[in-house]
Amino acid sequence: APVGFFDPMGLSKDGDIATFQRRRSTELKHGRISMLAAMGYITPELTGKFPGYCSFSQNLKFSDIPNGLGAISKVPVAGWFQILGWMALCENTRADDFSYVGWGSDIKMGKPGDFGFKVLTASDEAGKQRKLNSELANGRLAMMAIIGMFFQDGLTGSAWGDWSLYTASPLRAAN
Repeated sequence: APVGFFDPMGLSKDGDIATFQRRRSTELKHGRISMLAAMGYITPELTGKFPGYCSFSQNLKFSDIPNGLGAISKVPVAGWFQILGWMALCENTRADDFSYVGWGSDIKMGKPGDFGFKVLTASDEAGKQRKLNSELANGRLAMMAIIGMFFQDGLTGSAWGDWSLYTASPLRAAN
């Protein structure tokens, strides 16, 4: 881990390796999803949205879907089923062995976070460990970032947190 072994709540005090590996695997998954989510919040504002339709039958264009939490109610139900189906496929299969189906393949192999899709590689073990530690640290940062983005969006109603829209703030100076 980037800052050494960090367990302020003593969750691994009992020394159960299987539980630690499951928690590390979960941390890596959530970190990766959070990194993608943070980029998903930012990218459409900077680069624009896909041209075309999200749903022909509902005449819904990608440009009609707002950024942030507002998108949850605009994406059609069939779209959410597609997203959930893709997530389940990614969760239950390995990129290096499509015959394997099931939860926890990374833990069963003794390599939390390894789903057969090798992106972080290095010629030496120290370089690879540095990259893995960076992934862990960036994932932790992204988890905090996306929660902050959700909180900000929920309070202001804007994906970019226009605080002038948040008139109920107890910190706002009285006029």
